[in-house]
Amino acid sequence: CRIKADAMRRVCQDDAMKKLLLIYSIIHGCLAAIFACAALALVVIATKQGWIALAGGFDHASAQKIIEAIGLLAVAVVALQISQTIAEEEVLRDAHVSGPTRIRRFLSRFLLVVVVAVAIEGLVATFRASHEDSVQLLYAASILVSAGVLLAGWGVFIRLNRFAEDIE
Repeated sequence: CRIKADAMRRVCQDDAMKKLLLIYSIIHGCLAAIFACAALALVVIATKQGWIALAGGFDHASAQKIIEAIGLLAVAVVALQISQTIAEEEVLRDAHVSGPTRIRRFLSRFLLVVVVAVAIEGLVATFRASHEDSVQLLYAASILVSAGVLLAGWGVFIRLNRFAEDIE
């Protein structure tokens, strides 16, 4: 009788855990959809901004607006990449990030896009500062340095993570 009660308890706990994981998957799916919608909105805004810049002629101001549109597109790529990563890792595969390999893969996909976006933002800021206000070059340089620090930190993480993978 005791064995039967323990087995029933485990079945109930398994069912409760499956329901909880389903709720988390639904929430993750909603978050992925929100990130995808934000990415699409940013693409529309960047396209509109680029179109307006091109309609204004081929001058310095138009170039600046187009470069800013590229920055918006980079942020849109980040949002879309986050959406895809959440959907693949938490909804479609029904697997949760655990273990060094999965963590490295998840963070690498995210950091790759973030480093590119920060670097593009640094280039936009550099372009703007060099033509408008040279005092802002320090700000632009700090953005580019932060992109370098992110890239270096990512490299250290990958290196240390490889050791953890070997141990596992």
